[in-house]
Amino acid sequence: MNAQSATALANEREFAFSDEDFDRIRAMIRARAGIALNGTKRNMVYSRLARLLRARPFDTFSDYLDQVERDPGLAQSFVNALTTNLTSFFRESHHFPVLAEHLRALPRGATIELWCSAASTGEEPYSMAMTAIEVFDSDRPPVRILATDVDTNVLETARRGIYRSESVAQLSPQQLRRHFLRGAGAQDGFVRVRPEVQALVTYRPLNLLAQRWELSRPFAAIFCRNVMIYFDKPTQHAILERFIPLLTGGGLFFAGHSENFTRASHQLRLRGKTVYEKVNASGSP
Repeated sequence: MNAQSATALANEREFAFSDEDFDRIRAMIRARAGIALNGTKRNMVYSRLARLLRARPFDTFSDYLDQVERDPGLAQSFVNALTTNLTSFFRESHHFPVLAEHLRALPRGATIELWCSAASTGEEPYSMAMTAIEVFDSDRPPVRILATDVDTNVLETARRGIYRSESVAQLSPQQLRRHFLRGAGAQDGFVRVRPEVQALVTYRPLNLLAQRWELSRPFAAIFCRNVMIYFDKPTQHAILERFIPLLTGGGLFFAGHSENFTRASHQLRLRGKTVYEKVNASGSP
């Protein structure tokens, strides 16, 4: 966009949006959620936050941001508005056969703990749950999945487990029958995750930048896919180093398709495409 077009766009806006406003927003979202916004996101930021100014209402971005810094409820809606949630069932499908193989190889007896650390609207943790059901050929596999996200709005969608039918169009007829209920009447065009799938997943809000995560149990696998790309390198490394102690020996860390942590830690080794295995100091799982 050239300078003339940018000026014309600014003149059309309902609210004045200065460089100082944008810089302040970038600093605030980085401090609260670790998201590093570059200059190309300015129009997106205006569009998403203008709706919040309009709702209260606020006259200026400065007034709104002042209140965000004082009001925890507004601060959460600010983070929710600027969080990107792009997901689908069995997204990056090459990961789920690796998870299935890992689950089959684990000793029987104890409950297997898994963590989906960026659950979004629930498709990813439910895909993990469906994989577990199919591996153990049981609606009550010995698996518990903790699903967290910084965005409280998407967690509510995830808990409901209701999706448009087109969101499951790529699944097999067998998967649809086993894991979903089709809507009828007013719910025609929607599907609902079956209760036995939902029962495997517990949803909680969690900010990966929080000083404490309040997590104690070790996880056999952690999914953190397509999240780290929004953080700068030092933040990525710091979060990764916090994940590793929460993995069991030989536990797996699943990253996104554009994320590479091969050189980020001597405690992880590449197991497959963007899948890493925790190793001990001697280099063994």
